[in-house]
Amino acid sequence: MNNYIWLIRREFWENRAIWLIPAVIGGLMTLSVCWGRVHFGNDFFDLNGTSGLPPEFSQYSLYFLSGIVTVIFLVIMPIYAGWYLLDCLYGDRKDRSILFWKSLPISDTQTVLAKLAVGLVIIPLVYVAIADLTTLAVDFIVSLRIGAWGSSGLWNPAAWLDTQVLWLYTILTLAVWYLPLAGWFIFVSAWATRAVILWSLLPPLALYLGERWALGTHVFGSALLDRLGTGYVRAFHVLGDGSVWRDFTTDGGQNHIHMPASVWTLMDPIGFFTSPATLIGIAIGAGFIVAAIVLRTQRAEI
Repeated sequence: MNNYIWLIRREFWENRAIWLIPAVIGGLMTLSVCWGRVHFGNDFFDLNGTSGLPPEFSQYSLYFLSGIVTVIFLVIMPIYAGWYLLDCLYGDRKDRSILFWKSLPISDTQTVLAKLAVGLVIIPLVYVAIADLTTLAVDFIVSLRIGAWGSSGLWNPAAWLDTQVLWLYTILTLAVWYLPLAGWFIFVSAWATRAVILWSLLPPLALYLGERWALGTHVFGSALLDRLGTGYVRAFHVLGDGSVWRDFTTDGGQNHIHMPASVWTLMDPIGFFTSPATLIGIAIGAGFIVAAIVLRTQRAEI
């Protein structure tokens, strides 16, 4: 366990962008709220204190704000995480630091699994943690600015705790769902001698085109689009009944807002972890990871 802790700490030492990029994003967002224009629209807040929403909707105010902030972070996070996984083993061989790490009593399995954990779990945790701090800072600033017009603030401790559960569940399920992609990236990082980004794209593209031209089917393409697109919704009750979703009306019933009744009813871990797509993805990802470990034991510097 100590080896894994030190290996993860090593990644933070060598890749300061893990925390620096989200910190810069959070700082810019906070500064923009300090001096920028704050606009929520009548659907959420009226700065004059005449909101058209029912009183019970106030508990979802922090959900809305936290969602906006976190979505911005979650757009940047997978781009950096993908780049990190493609570079992590390749970079060790390119700068020849692999010779130093192989001289230590640390197995290649530990090294690969530690880097995989950083790409799939640690980086998302760092982004969500900084997104949380940004949300609290933005919430505090906006509450003060709204308070200047006599309206209530956004802070709701119960809602904040619920969002923590939701984000932790999201990190766990995203790590499992994208395990085959992460496994493929780390395999390419262990195998390629140059142009890792190109090698990560060309084989899937060749497989997709070869299937279409030779067989006239698109099984691989559909599976890949499902993995990259809407397939992840299996982790949630997207089409739940009234116990999962609630409709709020505004402006005399003219506008409707569709919100989950709670984060607990929104999550569907049993359906997600028993889904064939999830189980097949775990098996494929595990295969790529094992192959990356084998390559790591055989490859030296470039």
